[in-house]
Amino acid sequence: MAGEAAQPGVEPLAFARFLDSSPQPFVYGYGGRSLREMREREFGRLAGTVYLDHAGATLFPQSQLTSFTKDLMENLYGNPHSQNISSKLTYETVEQVRYRILAHFCTSPEDYTVIFTAGSTAALKLVAEAFPWVSPGPESSGSRFCYLTDSHTSVVGMRKVTTAMNVTCIPVRPEDMWLAEKQDAAAAGDPDHQPPHLFCYPAQSNFSGSRYPLSWIGEVKSGQMRPVSAPGKWYVLLDAAAYVGTSPLDLSVHQADFVPISFYKIFGFPTGLGALLVNNRTAPLLRKTYFGGGTAAAYLAGEDFYIPRESVAERFEDGTISFLDVIALKHGFDALENLTGGMECIRQHTFTLARYTYASLTALRYPNGAPVVRIYSDSEFSSPEVQGPVISFNVLDDDGNIIGYSQVDKMASLHNIHVRTGCFCNTGACQRHLGISDEMVKKHLQAGHVCGDDMDLIDGQPTGSVRISFGYMSTLEDAQAFLRFIIATWLHPSLSQPLLPATPRQAGAPPAEMEAQNTMPATMDRGDLSPQEDALADPGVWNSSPTTVDAVTLCLPLLEATRTQRTPSEKTAGIPGGGLGSHVVTNLYLYPIKSCAAFEVTRWPLGNQGLLYDRSWMVVNHNGICLSQKQEPRLCLIQPIIDLQQRVMIIKAQGMEPIEVPLEENSQRAQICQSKVCADRVNAYDCGEKISAWLSRFFGRPCHLIKQSSDFRRNPRRKHGKDQPACTTATLSLVNEAQYLLINRSSVLELQRQLNRSGENGKEELFPMKDLISRFRANIITNGTRAFEEEKWDGISVGSLHFQVLGPCHRCQMICINQQTGQRNQDVFQKLSESRERKVSTQHPILRS
Repeated sequence: MAGEAAQPGVEPLAFARFLDSSPQPFVYGYGGRSLREMREREFGRLAGTVYLDHAGATLFPQSQLTSFTKDLMENLYGNPHSQNISSKLTYETVEQVRYRILAHFCTSPEDYTVIFTAGSTAALKLVAEAFPWVSPGPESSGSRFCYLTDSHTSVVGMRKVTTAMNVTCIPVRPEDMWLAEKQDAAAAGDPDHQPPHLFCYPAQSNFSGSRYPLSWIGEVKSGQMRPVSAPGKWYVLLDAAAYVGTSPLDLSVHQADFVPISFYKIFGFPTGLGALLVNNRTAPLLRKTYFGGGTAAAYLAGEDFYIPRESVAERFEDGTISFLDVIALKHGFDALENLTGGMECIRQHTFTLARYTYASLTALRYPNGAPVVRIYSDSEFSSPEVQGPVISFNVLDDDGNIIGYSQVDKMASLHNIHVRTGCFCNTGACQRHLGISDEMVKKHLQAGHVCGDDMDLIDGQPTGSVRISFGYMSTLEDAQAFLRFIIATWLHPSLSQPLLPATPRQAGAPPAEMEAQNTMPATMDRGDLSPQEDALADPGVWNSSPTTVDAVTLCLPLLEATRTQRTPSEKTAGIPGGGLGSHVVTNLYLYPIKSCAAFEVTRWPLGNQGLLYDRSWMVVNHNGICLSQKQEPRLCLIQPIIDLQQRVMIIKAQGMEPIEVPLEENSQRAQICQSKVCADRVNAYDCGEKISAWLSRFFGRPCHLIKQSSDFRRNPRRKHGKDQPACTTATLSLVNEAQYLLINRSSVLELQRQLNRSGENGKEELFPMKDLISRFRANIITNGTRAFEEEKWDGISVGSLHFQVLGPCHRCQMICINQQTGQRNQDVFQKLSESRERKVSTQHPILRS
């Protein structure tokens, strides 16, 4: 069950105690409507999942989709720009939805106009391009574009438009607005004869959930409060995208000039549809250059003559709007009201969950009294007027050091808890709360960190945080599951239990692959190696027996490692390169199907992409998306066996009849398709309906097996260090990072000792060596070196083969999956992180040849 990890001794704050101890009343649920029944009926897909990224995108209820689909099946909706009956039905329905939107925000067509856009970002871009900016000149100081530094990237991006028009852009800190003194509006002179200025601010910070006063709208427009001192008339854009997902907005009271919104933040569906609500008093000022279909009252093709339509909406909606998505909004409003009773009920419910979670998190302490989390907020979650249902935080260790958000995210995924990490497209708030200077941002970029990646700590300092957010269908159980996850992982890490087991099918699969994520990547210089055809013709160069061979009897060559540095202790002891004797390769594994079980061999031919047929195939879902053990742990229960003599791959799984797949495609019959591996687009071909049906039956959902096309070349994306020459000839199969992955038995043994020491029963070997090695899914297993000695290697040689070490493999939560059973256990990831300075990308090299 998602989030199951409650531990003895520490429990989340009791909800009843929270309610009793609060001086203010809290509302949980929706009156007579059963929240539990609503979750089961409308959001059955959430079973076993804790979804806490509603600020990113909330979820649509089943009834909304059912009602919308029924509408489409029973009615004929044509292009609203036509004049036939079906088109008129569309036009009238769309207009009705516009009224519904305005009513939702307590206003009417007399005061506001709804302009449909592709989202709130498109709405912001429209304002930036259409606002009547005045460039500075002899008679005017020009317009000012001011925005709160706690703004979404899309707001800050407006400055590129204004800068091109020579308009002054001024970022304004929240502190400056809070401390701004009220002024006499009459002292500003006649604003109608002075340049127009625009002030943008969010109703709710998408970083911290802090809510800014809606009263700023009237105060800035009236001249009582000025973001900066400049003569002119101020207009206000209220970025309401994050706010309106869980709160009502009354535009009859807070009459902003521009209000951009995205509907998926409210309903979950449709995506890619937003709107700009424009105050009708401001609309005549907007200027437009480009004109598209449906916006013209008349124009000439051969002469610069164009007359726009009179309607503001028609003038700015270029081309045919996404009218079916607009119709879907009607069903969204219906479902939301039927399920919850309205936005005020949603506001109270979601805030109660956020306040309870905030109180519980702040109460968590390590045995030494140190806090477990650091929360970033400008409020103390005192009321929904000042705080939305969002908590931005970082986890701390008992010394007060921040644990990187990427690690927290990976640990959460083991409990099937969905969170958001990073800066959430709000660099300004991220800098302010985390104390990141402008110079540090630039330094982080030079270090390779970009928005949205998992480089969470640089020089021990965080580059972002973790964010959880609640939606109208969120429950107390969601909040408590998250809190138990925090407690189990950081207050009782040694007591965590296996999570999310695979189905009861057992598989006697040999150790399986780890997607090059916690071992070292390597590259091999092929030298005078024979081509694939010659290797295939010699049955003596490999052992294709399906049974695992005892490592002791393997006739594998010695391994030599080279490196540029030795530790002072090694130099003193006279140890050359830190060795402990002969370095040997004890095991060779390949993983024909990405994320499936390993195939152990004693000898194996090399191809242009590494071990022949290593990760040449992968399983994809019905949309062509690669499946890995992170989404489908049962992949490790599928055992592929390569028979080079028969030129087939035999695939086995318990409870299934074995099935054969040809090693090479029939170029005339192959169905070419595309997929992605680690953001790389790869060309592949479908291996046919027979194996597709076999996989679909095993997993209980539609699946396909695809193989990388033999004529497709994929190059490594990894950046090389200054002393590592790029290998121009290296190409990749469907691996994540490099051609080969190496693991050192001594390093795994050290990890095993730490894991077994932290177990409840010291006499029981909680993690057998074979189990641990298999979790790292390496190609080459070595022995005879110090623990973690491989981190210092520059290259290795196996017989006449030479490998270049590219660096450490980036480990993910797949190392928590038992490759024999498909069960998850967080301890391996947790302990590896603790022992390797809280980063799990520092063990085991990836190589290339």
